[in-house]
Amino acid sequence: MDDQFQSLLDLKLLKVLHLLLTLKSVSRTAEVLGQSQPAVSASLRRLRDIFGDPLLVRSGPHMVATERATELLPVIQGILDSIGSLTDIPEHFDPQTSRRHLRIVAANCFNPFFLPLLSQLIFERAPGLTIEYCAMRSDTELMQSLEDGEIDIVIGNWPTPPEKLRYSPLMTTDIVCMVRPSHPVASRTELDIATYLTLSHLSPTPLAHAAYSPIDGRLRELHLKRRIAVTVPEYTVAPSILSRTDLVFTTGRPFAEHLASSMNFKLIKAPPELGRMSFYLLWHERSHSSACSRWLRQLIREVAGRVGGTERERGDKRALKTMPVQA
Repeated sequence: MDDQFQSLLDLKLLKVLHLLLTLKSVSRTAEVLGQSQPAVSASLRRLRDIFGDPLLVRSGPHMVATERATELLPVIQGILDSIGSLTDIPEHFDPQTSRRHLRIVAANCFNPFFLPLLSQLIFERAPGLTIEYCAMRSDTELMQSLEDGEIDIVIGNWPTPPEKLRYSPLMTTDIVCMVRPSHPVASRTELDIATYLTLSHLSPTPLAHAAYSPIDGRLRELHLKRRIAVTVPEYTVAPSILSRTDLVFTTGRPFAEHLASSMNFKLIKAPPELGRMSFYLLWHERSHSSACSRWLRQLIREVAGRVGGTERERGDKRALKTMPVQA
């Protein structure tokens, strides 16, 4: 390869090419990589430009590799195998003796019940660790903080995970609306979207970050907007405000049931247009192979299992049969 060619073709792009030629599917490659289909399609266009060849072409309902791509596949496999041999030296991480400082960013709704259980398990198994739970940040700030190593992992619930980060599905829940018993809609079992949009709402997401809210982000996709009358900095403030106002608090069912267990609230099914609330882990490529990061990710998944995630997926979206599975 000449210098100009090498500068265009980095290791990440080689891995994308290897997956594309192995799976012969943009959608399956996107699923394995934890990326969107448009992002993988953009990589394929770039690879076609670099190699001056279509690489994958349509044949009926399937994609097939070109002759050039077929010749490239064993070469790329050899390159990736050679690079892999350089990283076979295991990283030492012993939870019982480690004194690491871990920084975790979690969606606000995890504060009342998820983080206490996570803390319990961490200190039962790794008593020397120091854990710092950090406030949620904007998409750009999270990306930079993960890249810089300022934070280690994020538990998020945006409508769509950021494309440039590794992610793993954690849990999916029904969405419900919480109101006080005297609220005008308290007798209903489900709200329709038209009624929902006429009500005044309480949100734990600052107005400036509404696009990252699983509720307002979804409404934006539908070209709709609700009236947020009050925002709160902490999830645990919500019940006290709800008990004194005719506001509506929309959240995942397990979190609503936890908050309602100590106070008298009515839980109403949210409009079906809002779908379900999904949670996932986010981390940067730089920490993907870290033994400590793998241990932490698996522990968080265990907590999600204990609190009742209904549609969890074990393992990372980038795991593939032809590659070592990395948690």
